[in-house]
Amino acid sequence: MLEATPPQSLPDNLRNRCYAARLKRCADILGASVLLIALTPLMLATWVVVRMVLGKPVLYLDERAGQNGRPILIAKFRSMSTATGLDGEPLPDAQRLRLAGKILRCTSLDELPQLLSVLSGDMSLIGPRPLPMRYIPRYSRRQATRLLVRPGLSGWAQIRGRNAIDWPTRLELDATYVEMLGRWYAPLLDLWILVATLFQIIWQALTARGIAAPGSATMQEFQ
Repeated sequence: MLEATPPQSLPDNLRNRCYAARLKRCADILGASVLLIALTPLMLATWVVVRMVLGKPVLYLDERAGQNGRPILIAKFRSMSTATGLDGEPLPDAQRLRLAGKILRCTSLDELPQLLSVLSGDMSLIGPRPLPMRYIPRYSRRQATRLLVRPGLSGWAQIRGRNAIDWPTRLELDATYVEMLGRWYAPLLDLWILVATLFQIIWQALTARGIAAPGSATMQEFQ
């Protein structure tokens, strides 16, 4: 696999598109503001539950790759315990993911704090999910195009299978989304992904499908 160099700016097909360059950001600010106001009671309730069941810290902070490969800090409601083994190392994910954590993940409630990242400009409502910085050198040149845009709360890959699909397929879907963002129907695409995400959350809450890779409690490492 060729080592990928993070792109430094939007390509011409996106920079010259009004939606991708300007209107998408306006939609993010408006949408995130409305969602934060509407979901504040739910977020406060989630905060209380996590604090009571899992203890401190309530939020899990992690550094991820943002647009152009710039490091960003994202927050999630913590879904795993901090239990360690005799060697002092954290127990496997499957042993630390309790019932409360599974519910948080199935309902995507753990992702709600990232609405603040959308408001700050680090993320978008729709885009490739932010992945760890250590993945950047592992991307092929095509896979690295996912870094051309802001990472999103949900995206094309998320409504096509989320963590249940393998890495090559998932990253190809991200690259395809970046291509489609430069086309005339990009606003309709984002709207469709947003609506589909709502239905997917209901489906995964009922079935618990898509929140983890097959045979794993979470998502497997991208190699």
